[in-house]
Amino acid sequence: MADDLGHRATRHAVVIGGSLAGLLAARVLAEHAEKVTVVERDRYPEGPEARPGVPQGRHLHVLIAGGQRALDELLPGFMAELGQLGAPKVGMPEDMIQWQSGRWFRRTSATAHFYAGPRPQLEWLVRRRVLADPRIELVEGHETVGLTGDSYRVRGVRLRERGAGAGKQTRVLEADLVVDASGRSTKAADWLAGIGAEAPHEETLDTGLAYSTRVYRSPADTPDTDAIGYNIVPNPSQVYGGVVLPLGDGHHLVTLSGLRGDEPPTEEGAFEEYAKRLPHPVVSEWLTRAEGVSPVYGFRGTANVRRRYDRPGRRPAGFLATGDALCAFNPIYGQGMAVAAITAVALRRALADPKRTATTRQVQRALLTASQQAWDISAGADKKMPGATGDAARPGPMDKVVGWYLSRVQERAAGDPTVGAPFRAATHLTAPLTSLFAPAVARAVLFGPAHTTPAGPPLRRDA
Repeated sequence: MADDLGHRATRHAVVIGGSLAGLLAARVLAEHAEKVTVVERDRYPEGPEARPGVPQGRHLHVLIAGGQRALDELLPGFMAELGQLGAPKVGMPEDMIQWQSGRWFRRTSATAHFYAGPRPQLEWLVRRRVLADPRIELVEGHETVGLTGDSYRVRGVRLRERGAGAGKQTRVLEADLVVDASGRSTKAADWLAGIGAEAPHEETLDTGLAYSTRVYRSPADTPDTDAIGYNIVPNPSQVYGGVVLPLGDGHHLVTLSGLRGDEPPTEEGAFEEYAKRLPHPVVSEWLTRAEGVSPVYGFRGTANVRRRYDRPGRRPAGFLATGDALCAFNPIYGQGMAVAAITAVALRRALADPKRTATTRQVQRALLTASQQAWDISAGADKKMPGATGDAARPGPMDKVVGWYLSRVQERAAGDPTVGAPFRAATHLTAPLTSLFAPAVARAVLFGPAHTTPAGPPLRRDA
């Protein structure tokens, strides 16, 4: 049929956006199309360097376990290569001093790990692996300004060159399939309107969270602790956050966060003064021993936004959305890179499913489902924050009961390994949220006492 995405008739696929989600989508599409073209606004740097098209690229990024598993499935051996580049592997809760919901976490043996190297390093490695495929072509320095086709089917994209000396002429790149991976600032609503189609409804939830980040040369020694990082997690009664994570080259990245009206500053002295607002001085004291080596960069666009392509509407076959163009999360939860990889795995499975025809609607539904758990975690936590706005901020009929249960989970995760391990598995996207309701966990949450937790920052691992 005309909407069969897995059929050999898909000769040419175009991916709009060459960041992680776009590159990984191209990797999957190359298994089905004769040619895949990635259209990227930027011109890529030669090495693992920040670029303008990733405005959040200078800020904190972690690759949680669910993303590691997905990347290794898509690009076998990827995590070993990332480790060889020196990306730090951080064990939770063993390696971090963490405060959350008024409690310090015991530093028991790690049950989950994340990688904390710089975002440009990871993207460069993905880019190098994906673009080595001769079936994948790159068009750099071009922006997508529209689609071709009609409300029944997309036939291609209209491109315009960017940069000094570029003209305003557009050219058409014909395609059997177009994938929007252009990020949270996607212009897909305008593109669809331009061919007589309807944009999807956008669900939003915005806490007004803002953060600022600076790179520090790590202290020469920290004899008082064997921890390699710190994490002060905000909550509705304490809205300031602070994270200190190693970059793997003798430097740490420090991110401070706050809500609208009291955003962290981007001036160097004021940045360090802002750290004193955290509920404990442990991060501020670390900053006094470290040396700032970069400017302070701010970031403000942290709303959760989900575009409901799965709902009815006049939308064309042959057009899919993925990555942040489909579902963008508050970055403070560290899910974005993992969901980009998990969604690419979902794309692969949907296109290869022998039991059903891979139609546009069916594949798009699979991509949205792949991001559901991350959305539930991010939006579920954010709707409790003071001043949260947007249609997704309205409480649902079960929110009060589920929220009460999950608050007890968080209280006990800090000190009880029976709860802590499944809590980390769920938040690292390696186990479903339903695992938090398993019998052993439910007994500990509902009937067990909250275990004793450290009275102050646990400077040493549990014996």
